[in-house]
Amino acid sequence: MRLALFDLDHTLIPFDSTLVWLRDLVARGDIEAGRDEAYLDCCRLYVAGVMDVAGTHACALAPLARRRVDEVAAWQIRFEAEVLPAELPADARALVARHRERGDTCCLVTNTSDVVAVPFVRALGLDALIASRAARAGQQYTGDIDGEPCHGFGKVRLVGHWLARRGLDWNSLAWSGFYSDSISDLPLLSYVTEPVAVRPDDRLRAHALAEGWRIAETLEVA
Repeated sequence: MRLALFDLDHTLIPFDSTLVWLRDLVARGDIEAGRDEAYLDCCRLYVAGVMDVAGTHACALAPLARRRVDEVAAWQIRFEAEVLPAELPADARALVARHRERGDTCCLVTNTSDVVAVPFVRALGLDALIASRAARAGQQYTGDIDGEPCHGFGKVRLVGHWLARRGLDWNSLAWSGFYSDSISDLPLLSYVTEPVAVRPDDRLRAHALAEGWRIAETLEVA
C-alpha cells in the first residue's frame, strides 16, 4: 500500500473546521447562541498554553451532549451539501485527486472530531478517516471524546492501529507521506517516508529546513 496522510485544519483547508461547523449550527438555531464564540475562546486559551487538547475538545463537543446520532448525521449531510462547496479550496481537491491517480490510499488524520471531519472526508473524496472520536451512549452523543485524541504522537499510534486492522504495519508500506502545518504533528511527520510542511508554523518551518523536508506554501505545489 501507498499511504497519503493529510492533516485538515490549516493544511487541506485554510481555516478551523470546527469553528465553521459550530457557526453554521448557531446560525441555523440548531445549537444555542454563543457556542461558536465559546469554542474560539478555548482555542485562544490553547494557543496561549492555558488550556490542553482535552479542554478544546470539551468546548467543541459540548453542544452535542444528549443529541441523537441521527439528528447529527442530518446536520453533517446538510453541512456537506450547503456549506462545504463554497469553503473547500479547489487545490485541496486537486491534491487528493493527484494522489488517487497515483494509486495512493488517501486518509485524513486529524485532531478534529469525527463528527466534524466526516463531511470533509466525503467532500474531498478521501478513502479513510482517523480522527478524535466523539463518544456515544446508545443513540446519543455524550459531549466527550472516546479514547485517545488524535493529536501529537497519538496520531502515530492511531494510524498504526488502523494499519493493523488491515493486516499491515508501517514497514509493509511501499510509500507513506504526510501533509501538515503544525509542529504538533512532528511525530507523524517524522514517521513517514515523505513529510511535507504546508504553510508551516515557525517551529515546524525551522525543523523542516534543518531536516531538508519539502515545504509547500500552497497546495498547488504540494
